[in-house]
Amino acid sequence: MQIEKPRPKRRLPTWFRVQAPGSAKYLELKRLIRGFGLHTVCESARCPNIGECWNSGTATFMILGDICTRSCGFCAVKTGRPEGLDLEEPERVAEAVRHLGLRHAVVTSVNRDELADGGAQIFAETIRSIHRLCPNTSVEVLIPDFQGNWDALALVLEAGPEILNHNVETVPRLYKWMRPQARYEQSLELLRRAKVLRPDIPTKSGMMVGAGETFSEVQETIGDLADQGTDILTVGQYLQPSPAHLPVDRFYHPDEFATLKHLAKGLGFDHVESGPLVRSSYHAAEQVERV
Repeated sequence: MQIEKPRPKRRLPTWFRVQAPGSAKYLELKRLIRGFGLHTVCESARCPNIGECWNSGTATFMILGDICTRSCGFCAVKTGRPEGLDLEEPERVAEAVRHLGLRHAVVTSVNRDELADGGAQIFAETIRSIHRLCPNTSVEVLIPDFQGNWDALALVLEAGPEILNHNVETVPRLYKWMRPQARYEQSLELLRRAKVLRPDIPTKSGMMVGAGETFSEVQETIGDLADQGTDILTVGQYLQPSPAHLPVDRFYHPDEFATLKHLAKGLGFDHVESGPLVRSSYHAAEQVERV
C-alpha cells in the first residue's frame, strides 16, 4: 500500500446519518468547555458524533493540551511540540464533570512522548479529582501507549478508573501509515499487563475499518484483542478528516459491522459496539453499565 498524494474525500453512503450540532444543549456545553479552558477530542479529532453527544450533554475531555507529539495518518489532532503542563487541569476537568452532572466521564489525551511518564501523573490526578468531587461518577480513561513505560501504566491503574481503554486503531499491516510512531505488539502488551496489574478493572480497545485492511485481518485483530482478555470492543468506520489524511479505501455495510459484532461476542467480549459511526467513547455510559 502506497499513498502518492492526497485524494479527495469519498461521498458518504446513504446509511450515514448524523445529528447536526447547534442545539441549546450543544451551545451550553461549548461555552462550558471554553469557560473551563479545556479541550475535547470531539472537536480536535472532528468526530462525526459531536452533534448527538453534545446535544445529550456528553463529551470526551482531552487533557495534556491539544498538540500531539505524533502524526498518525487518521487523526485530525494538531501535531507539534507541546509547551509545558497545566497542573490545574485535573481539577478543572472534575469541576466540569460536576457542572454537567455526568454519571460517566471519559478522559483521553494527546500523546506527550517528550514527558518521561507520557502524562500518566496528570491522568491519575484527573481520575482522583473526579472521584473526589463526583463520587457517583464512573471514570473511563483512553490512554496512549506511554512508549512501553509500564510504571506509567501502573500509575494510572492505581488511581482506580472504572474502565481502562487503549485503542489498537487498525490492523498491524497498516501501522506504518496509520500509527507510524506506535507498535501493534506494544499496544497488545499494554492491554495484557493492565489485566495482570488490575484484573478488577475492565479493559477496552477499539479499531477503525475501511482504511485498506482485509476482512480477515480485522477478524485476526479482534482475536488478538480477545487473547489479551479485553472486555469491551468498539469497531467503527474510518472517515478521512481532511484530504491530507489517509484516504478511505471502502465503506463497510452495516451488515458487515453486525457480522463483526457477532464474531467478537463469540470470542468472549463482554460488550461490543460495532457500526459505521461507532467511536471509542460512543455510548460509553451505556457500556460501563452493561459491563
